[in-house]
Amino acid sequence: MNVVIAGGHGQIALRLARLLAARGDTVLSLIRNPDHAGDVRAAGAGPVVCDLEQAGLDEVAAEVTGAEAIVFAAGAGPGSGAGRKDSVDRAASVLVADAAERAGVRRLLQVSAMGAGEPPRAGTDEVWAAYVRAKGAAEEDLRARDLDWLILRPGRLTDDPGTGRVRLAEPPIGRGEVTRDDVAAVIVALLDAPGARHRTLDLINGGTPIADAVAVL
Repeated sequence: MNVVIAGGHGQIALRLARLLAARGDTVLSLIRNPDHAGDVRAAGAGPVVCDLEQAGLDEVAAEVTGAEAIVFAAGAGPGSGAGRKDSVDRAASVLVADAAERAGVRRLLQVSAMGAGEPPRAGTDEVWAAYVRAKGAAEEDLRARDLDWLILRPGRLTDDPGTGRVRLAEPPIGRGEVTRDDVAAVIVALLDAPGARHRTLDLINGGTPIADAVAVL
């Protein structure tokens, strides 16, 4: 499979690249900072410097042309303000979806966040509220498109070793944690399941083997 990962230096993205490359898939990872190219290569992916906050549609479409699937795993990250939550978590997602349509890439998996699409709770930190709103708007944009889209909403992320067992279903499934290893493994399984599309899925660790959790979709 030929996969493009937007936000290729993220913690989930690097894990995903390792899994895909280890089984022989071709992976291109779009990154903002050229200094991150070495980490991407070490994960088995080809780094492509493409700042999604600055790039135009033609540039991004050219980079994803020929892909069989795109994974949007970009995010403004810790320490960023409300403005960058919008410019990365929403606007960059819209740009990548536009590029997918321009390039004829039908399969697009968006890594979102549990709670996206819900009004921020009273008293929520301004930056977190902006993040939730941005993710929700990105989801709404993707659902309106004629693409084979999937939206994956992980729970609270941890760096614990993967368990291989999850709870994966349409929301709500309740709050919980999920390892980044397991998120990456679920993405691989979803990419391998062409019948899994047009679904919004919450993900936390649970008792079901990943293959079985994806199969029931």
